[in-house]
Amino acid sequence: MNKTAVIIPSRLDAMRLPNKPLKLINNKEMILHVYEAAIKSNVGEVYVATPDQKIIDTVKKIGGNAFLTEENHQTGTDRVFEVFKKNLNSNPKIIVNLQGDMPNILPETINNLVEYMDKGHCEIGTLASKLSSNEELEDENVVKVLVKEKLKTGIYAKALDFVRLKNIQGLKAYHHIGIYAFTNNALSRYVGLKRSKLELERKLEQLRAMENGMSIHVGYVNSSPLSVDTKKDLEEIKKIMRTNE
Repeated sequence: MNKTAVIIPSRLDAMRLPNKPLKLINNKEMILHVYEAAIKSNVGEVYVATPDQKIIDTVKKIGGNAFLTEENHQTGTDRVFEVFKKNLNSNPKIIVNLQGDMPNILPETINNLVEYMDKGHCEIGTLASKLSSNEELEDENVVKVLVKEKLKTGIYAKALDFVRLKNIQGLKAYHHIGIYAFTNNALSRYVGLKRSKLELERKLEQLRAMENGMSIHVGYVNSSPLSVDTKKDLEEIKKIMRTNE
């Protein structure tokens, strides 16, 4: 088995945009755009983790790998861990939790993160891009990652906080991208921790790791994949991806 696995947690029951993974973009389901980007990154095996048979059938129609998980996971990372432990026998050394709602993520973005994780500098790695406007900075739906120094391409820095509000206390703020790479030990430790105070308050599960002293490093990428959470986001991503065809 490859030492790296990309696991994409996905479910139909999204409050703001029901059936989100199966929404069509350029006549292809959103989950397939993400799956194919992960395949093209060539970092390892790619799997979808889902409680929904419709998603399984969609992935398998293109010959993809998908596993049916329990329904009642509290977070996407818990769903990723189920596949890592039960279906992959805890074998991969690096596990990438790739959000299934970023259909325009670039394969090289995934590849760059895994290359950094191979160096063993941190327990969890993630990515960020620049905030394109004050509107983004003030938008609570845009998660910001805070660091001490300016991020540059190819350079990773310690993540100091993850916030939704504008209050950044003099630190450098970047647009957080929903992809995480864990070492296998870090993933096992993380899911064994209780959900933390800040995690619940801000609805950001990465804060559980930070509040328990786990090291998260963040790298900079020039591209800014759009997370699709609403109908407005869906229409925007359709325009972007139609232009980039």
